[in-house]
Amino acid sequence: MCGILGSLNIVVRKEDLNLISHRGPDSYGLDTFKLGDHELFLGHKRLAIVDLTEAGHQPMFSACGNYGLIFNGEIYNHNELRLKMKDVHFKGHSDTETILYYLKKYGIEGLKDFNGIFAIAFFDFKDKKVIIARDPHGVKPLYYFQGPNSIIFSSEIRGLRKHSSGNLNIDNLATLLKLRYNLSPETIFSDIKKVRPGHYLEVNYESSELTYTLGSFFTPQNFRYKKRFRDAVKDYGQKITSSVERQLMSDVEVGVLLSGGIDSALVAALASKKVNYRIKAFTVGFEGQDDSNEIEEASRTAELLDLEHHAIKIGFDDFLGTLRKCNSIVEEPIATTSFVPMYYLSALASKYVKVVLSGQGADEPLGGYFRYKGEVLHSLIPTSLSKVLISFLKILPTKKERLIRGINSLSEPDDVKRFVRMYSIFSDDEIFKLINHNENKAYDLISYLYDYLKCTNTKTSAERMMRIDSRGNLSDDLLMYSDKITMNFSLENRVPLLDLDFVQFVESLPSSYKVKFGKGKIIHKEFAKSLLPSEIINRPKKGFKSPTEVWFKSNIGSIKEILLSTNTNFSKYFDQKEIQRIISRHLAGENMEKQIFLLLSLCFWFEENSK
Repeated sequence: MCGILGSLNIVVRKEDLNLISHRGPDSYGLDTFKLGDHELFLGHKRLAIVDLTEAGHQPMFSACGNYGLIFNGEIYNHNELRLKMKDVHFKGHSDTETILYYLKKYGIEGLKDFNGIFAIAFFDFKDKKVIIARDPHGVKPLYYFQGPNSIIFSSEIRGLRKHSSGNLNIDNLATLLKLRYNLSPETIFSDIKKVRPGHYLEVNYESSELTYTLGSFFTPQNFRYKKRFRDAVKDYGQKITSSVERQLMSDVEVGVLLSGGIDSALVAALASKKVNYRIKAFTVGFEGQDDSNEIEEASRTAELLDLEHHAIKIGFDDFLGTLRKCNSIVEEPIATTSFVPMYYLSALASKYVKVVLSGQGADEPLGGYFRYKGEVLHSLIPTSLSKVLISFLKILPTKKERLIRGINSLSEPDDVKRFVRMYSIFSDDEIFKLINHNENKAYDLISYLYDYLKCTNTKTSAERMMRIDSRGNLSDDLLMYSDKITMNFSLENRVPLLDLDFVQFVESLPSSYKVKFGKGKIIHKEFAKSLLPSEIINRPKKGFKSPTEVWFKSNIGSIKEILLSTNTNFSKYFDQKEIQRIISRHLAGENMEKQIFLLLSLCFWFEENSK
């Protein structure tokens, strides 16, 4: 595990590498090469978890000297891959060394065999090319900037900023307002991109001019599981158990991020059976009475599973005071309020361990969100009837934001258009009023995923949406902020429920084994009955969130002071009368917490990135 920073024809110095020192405080490496007309710089910061010796040091080079590697992440099946390379004399037991020789032998095709989380830069000095690649779920971020006949790539944007113009891409800002995050390959910056999950960028430097090839190494699941449900539950148990066991791969102790829900409890229960120490569990909660506070439930789970439990509470002053700091860490503005409590949770866990497992990633492939149940409903209702239902539902006194989005999408027959409506937190009209610019990218970005993941091969629209979410908002929103915030504290967050083998199995299951109208994560909960008491399994879903709906109302003065200040870069782009209307809607009872949170996040982004 480390942070990576590398380039062709852009000078990288130690002070540049130190910008990502939090990702790897244990050691560092920086090498420079003259390659004909080009200069190559390779840098890494290491967080030592597997093979703590110098045998795991990076940059790493093959014995022949023709290949090199810098790598951020973990490959959980690397010992299995070593069995395919019996002719190699390995110096240590690190997965870095496995990757180096595996890619030497199999090239780009070898990427598809890696079950893990990774951002990889592989250097083939013989054929004069560099390959950078990101894992299929995008657990590890990977950014790049292309200059005149040059490229620089990094685990974080801060490694690229001094080379970037820093200019805002107004089209991407509009899409961010619509989707609440920037979907790969876009960022809010005009000249910084993200490698898409499951994709690679090959840079050829054989001639004096660099050439680039973009491609994918991930193949979507086409196998369809045909056994009965009770057999599926048994197979599910074997798959999830193997996933957790694989991700316990470590030469240091592993902890668990524990909520009050079923996902992290199940991960903790399975992990406890595989280690010879009492697992430490960590929970964040909130001051006062609020239904988002999970400390009591998590404490009960820890008691039932015999975990060593540690918890911390935060209040609004902590929340707003830390939001600016968190925004800087995450680097990309998003509307997801949970990244602030994640900051405190990560700070707590990092005092005790270097590695944690979390239950993150269960909802998308297993149908845990409300919107998937809405897709089931959409498939059952004829278009003519859905229009009548929409008219009826709109007169109900509901203020639930997710229900409003669901209602607005019901009558749309086109999958991608309906998904975009369901994802949107600002309408096209609201976006134009806010920034005087039309949104024009969301449909194409979701369409790319729809085609790339071969969604037409799946039987239900709920499955299609789940596939897109598993490589879209999960990758570039939830996993992105989780990685950056945990790594800010030199803490690695692993996600067993996104294990590649496990997710491929889940996506092969019939949709009815995962989600029905009114039910989600069906097979997940059925298997959990064999390990967890009913009081954990049957708890109402809270999700990892913040009580911002209430906090924003009771502290509206502070919010207005930030968002409605004049003569700021934020105020140059955003219509303040429209922001005032959004705040007024929230005070009147309509839950606009995500919209307000995104505007705050953007305000702080403009503040930090103004030039």
